[in-house]
Amino acid sequence: MSKHKIFGFGEILWDLLPQGKQLGGAPANFIYHCTQLGADAISISSIGNDPLGYEIKEVLSNNKVEAELSISDLPTGTVSVELDDQGIPSYIIHENVAWDDIQLSNQTIDQFRQADALCFGTLSQRSANNRKVLSKLLSIVPSTCLRVFDINIRQSYYSKDLIEECLTSASIFKLNEDELELMKSLFSLRGTTEEILSQLIKNYHLNVVALTMGTEGSYLCTENETSFLPTPKVNVVDTVGAGDAFTAALVVGWLQSKTLKQIHEEAVELSAFVCTRSGAMVRMI
Repeated sequence: MSKHKIFGFGEILWDLLPQGKQLGGAPANFIYHCTQLGADAISISSIGNDPLGYEIKEVLSNNKVEAELSISDLPTGTVSVELDDQGIPSYIIHENVAWDDIQLSNQTIDQFRQADALCFGTLSQRSANNRKVLSKLLSIVPSTCLRVFDINIRQSYYSKDLIEECLTSASIFKLNEDELELMKSLFSLRGTTEEILSQLIKNYHLNVVALTMGTEGSYLCTENETSFLPTPKVNVVDTVGAGDAFTAALVVGWLQSKTLKQIHEEAVELSAFVCTRSGAMVRMI
């Protein structure tokens, strides 16, 4: 059976953690885990013509992660990450960097005509260039392609209009508990958590909504089925990349036509494992 072709569009960067730098960026983390799960996964981004950019290419190659990376005159992206007592990260995202300037060749664009899934978020759309490129990609992927909107709210790099535009394009929507509160405020959503997730599915014709709530558990919801699972108790080192691992297991499992319960169990297990290691790109052992 041929592997599913999955693309992650957006930021690739260095997370500057207290104990050293780790390769990161939500779409790149997502692609890493999709690759680990056996998919034909490709990261779409941009790096600078600098040592940090060359090191990204080397690390991706060593981890057997395929990437289409344009070379920008802007510096390779970095994020300063600080962890609180519970391992929860806060971010300082540096601006005017290479991933704000993703450029694609016609050959790369043509690959999207065979896409099984395309994952995107809000952060990478802080530049007009990237919004234009992503819009083009969404217009050419097959109708069967899963359009995965992992909202990934960071700082003020979002707007209600942008979120609504992304939801309208999406078939899968992933958010966390803080992002749910933002959605409730922006879109005047009322009701229980399950009722709100149901509203989102109906309003935007979504196949799946995934809600992760840290230690409080997670939901996977479709039009006809709801799955809730508690979060496994593990020794948390940090939570960087746990949500991206969850999304990867969800997308790969959905493409493999697994049951919602099975998909959810595997997503919870993988994201919990990532929390027991430092950084986002954790080898499954």
